[in-house]
Amino acid sequence: MIRSITVIAFLFIGEFASAQKIILDRNKPERKEWFTDLGFGMFIHWSLDVQLGAVISHNAAVGSKDYLDRYFNELHKTFNPKKFDPEEWAKLAKLAGMKYVVFTAKHHNGFCMWDTQTSAFNIVNSGYGKDILKEIIEAFRKYGIAIGLYFSPDDFYVMYKQGYPPSRNSPASESTRNSELWEINKKQLQELLTDYGKIDMLFIDEKTDWANPLVANYAWDLDDDLLVTRGGMDTPEQHLPDRPYDGPWEACYTIGSHWQYAAEEKYKSAGTLINLLIETRAKGGNLLLNVGPDAHGEIPDRQENRLREIGLWYMANHQAVDHIRPWEITNENDIWFTSSKDRTSVYAFVNAPYWKHMDERAFFIRSLKGSSKTKVSILGQNEDMMEYAVHRSPKSIVSVIDEGIFVNVVKAQRLNKTWNNPIVIKFENIEYQKMHR
Repeated sequence: MIRSITVIAFLFIGEFASAQKIILDRNKPERKEWFTDLGFGMFIHWSLDVQLGAVISHNAAVGSKDYLDRYFNELHKTFNPKKFDPEEWAKLAKLAGMKYVVFTAKHHNGFCMWDTQTSAFNIVNSGYGKDILKEIIEAFRKYGIAIGLYFSPDDFYVMYKQGYPPSRNSPASESTRNSELWEINKKQLQELLTDYGKIDMLFIDEKTDWANPLVANYAWDLDDDLLVTRGGMDTPEQHLPDRPYDGPWEACYTIGSHWQYAAEEKYKSAGTLINLLIETRAKGGNLLLNVGPDAHGEIPDRQENRLREIGLWYMANHQAVDHIRPWEITNENDIWFTSSKDRTSVYAFVNAPYWKHMDERAFFIRSLKGSSKTKVSILGQNEDMMEYAVHRSPKSIVSVIDEGIFVNVVKAQRLNKTWNNPIVIKFENIEYQKMHR
């Protein structure tokens, strides 16, 4: 009863509410811990307007009547991604170290990527003719990847059928004011959360932030074990916070600049994306990195290549990003830290530009206090022998002083010849000491 009263109160806050960020958090503590352990996820933005290389959904909000008639009545007929292979997507996510997927089941345009009984504007009535959502869920589950769904309560198709101009800023766009829209959204959530087996998480993307609790509360009533990200926690887009948030949070980033596929695109480097993952994890968050499949159903080569390079880095360094927690400080200058959950190990991410194979480098870290029991190693490489330098040991050398710790490490890794991505130094039996300025 208290939960219902709380949500109803949100609905009558008044005009000032739209400028506020209100989060109703019924996420269970153990589910929050589970989510934080995951660390890295794949976001997938994909809808029928990818055929035109359009920004997903949004142009419908400014489209003419002729544009909208063609968009809602014709465009789905030619959507037929014949090269779509969700298992290839799932394998790529697995290689990159991604532990969960969030797929756009319904974006703002209202096009449902599943076999819904609530709307004719859906994937089964398209040129493809099959339930894409079902295929994606089955493929990602096969590779042990948790299932998340993106759901937009804003629905341009419903507004179009009602005779309203599609919008995310009018009363007719809000589930709290448009009763027919709210009934449709409830039925769609019932389908999504009951017809496809266990759904692990839900990402709610409604323009009116204070209305999100209504949708989240309804979803939790359907499954109280559900983890709600947007609508239940902070989910910044395309930026990281200056300092860690309280509790779990998720940073949403694109590989390029668009969420949905665009032919002309400038992509971030894999190194930039790896550093985003490092900083996000050091600040206690998860990184949800977006891919935009094309009209044929394929993840473009340049996006795939970025994920494979991240996967190569992850292959050596997964200990430092999986099942970890923030250290006492996020970083010391340009060295970032994470910690094992039991606090017995600390991982230091150090930049490695132009660090050649078999070269030695020294680092001084003031915030770490070592002892005779301190052990240091580089993730992903052994300490017994170097390739092509059999008489030289790659063992790390540690010097402990009152002001901090010196460490000399040799890079024995040969991930590829142009590798400039961060190296991770693992410290065992180490303590934090406050730096004196």
